[in-house]
This record gives sequence, C-alpha cells and structure tokens, in this order.
Amino acid sequence: MQYKVDVLAALKEKGYNTNKIRTDGLLSQSTLQKFRNKQGVSWENLETLCGLLECQPADLIEYVPVQETGDEVP
Repeated sequence: MQYKVDVLAALKEKGYNTNKIRTDGLLSQSTLQKFRNKQGVSWENLETLCGLLECQPADLIEYVPVQETGDEVP
C-alpha cells in the first residue's frame, strides 16, 4: 500500500497545519511522523484523515504489488 497524495500537504491545503492538528488532538505526533515517512496508519487514523480531507480512503491510498525481492512491480 502507498499514499497517492502528500498527506501533510493535503491537510495544509484544508487549513490544518501540524501544530493545529496536534493542539486540537486530531492526530498524534507519531501518526504525523508516519505520514512523513509514508508508513501505514490505523483504520481509526485513516477515518479521521478522510473526515478532515472530506474524501474516501481510495482517494488517499492504493495497492501496489511487490515482488518477492521487495521491489515494486512496474
């Protein structure tokens, strides 16, 4: 799985900078770090993200098959 969008940039476009997100308790610092590192997050965090961005999960993530070697399939 990988993100189709830059999550933090999309949040910023909607008026949510990382300080506001943390202060309002919308997402934790560790979750924001996972977005920076393009790591997976919980369903709960994905649901929160979709609510903030007013979108569906498929707008944010996509499945990309990987080969046995760990490389992405072209």
